[in-house]
Amino acid sequence: MQETRQAARQRRRRRRLMVGTTTGLVVTGLLVCLAITMQPDRKEDVGRAAATAVADSQETQSPSPSGKKSPTPSPSAVSASPSAKAKKPKTSPSPSATPSSASPRKAPATSSSLAGRIRGKVTYPGVATVYKAGVGDGACSYGPSSDMMIAAMNTTDYETSKACGAYVFVRAANGASVTVRITNECPLPCAPGQLDLSEQAFAKLAPVSTGRLAVTWSLVSPSSVGTISIRYKVGSSPYWCGVQAIGHRNPLARLEVRTGGGWRQLARTDYNYFLSPDGSGCGKAIRLTDIYGEQLTVDDIALRPDVVQSTGVQFARH
Repeated sequence: MQETRQAARQRRRRRRLMVGTTTGLVVTGLLVCLAITMQPDRKEDVGRAAATAVADSQETQSPSPSGKKSPTPSPSAVSASPSAKAKKPKTSPSPSATPSSASPRKAPATSSSLAGRIRGKVTYPGVATVYKAGVGDGACSYGPSSDMMIAAMNTTDYETSKACGAYVFVRAANGASVTVRITNECPLPCAPGQLDLSEQAFAKLAPVSTGRLAVTWSLVSPSSVGTISIRYKVGSSPYWCGVQAIGHRNPLARLEVRTGGGWRQLARTDYNYFLSPDGSGCGKAIRLTDIYGEQLTVDDIALRPDVVQSTGVQFARH
């Protein structure tokens, strides 16, 4: 009887053990499945968290000294070729861009590119001084002047004789004014903007004893000017010649001669002659161009040295 009870108790223990083991296996299996199921979500959350961290770090980046956020280099900037990183070559400023104590106002956009430093429709500040002009001859090589309303232009604005023959309207602070023709050059220390007037011209503005006064001046195209003349320099021949235009209403920008190959532009000297060193075009047709771009063609001018020959033509007024 006692053995029968012990056997029953053992059977009951085995059942409980089997049930417990089975339950444990089921629970373990459920936990494993749950872990596998939740794994992608955790990875996704981790990815979101990482992206959020990066975004937050970009938003809280320290500002540059200028107060702006430092830009992130673009891929093209990072992979730029060496040539793109090379420094630009330095360029020297043109003479007209060099600042001076009496720099003129900026010329209007309509001004011709043929003009040098002195341009039409621009008023320049400057100083008027006075000199004894004698018979009126000067660096422009015009010879004696019948009208002593003349002036010498400072070397900077004289610009290798580009100012020769220009008519300039000069006004003083007291309201007095005079129109002069440029026939000479005023060397240093004449400053940019300075005009050295003949005594006769200076007297129209103030007593000659004043010696120096502030003025403004600008180009003009007088109506009383006659026609242009041409003169070949002494020593000119079919093998070498110098050509000069006299009496042009507006400043002269170019002088060309006709050759077998077409028009040839001659180089201008500081004594206001245009030279043909090999004689090409000497004694043939001449073409004149003023700073406004107007062109005049002159034929039948003989190669006669030191003789003033009228052309019968003149530039338009501006």
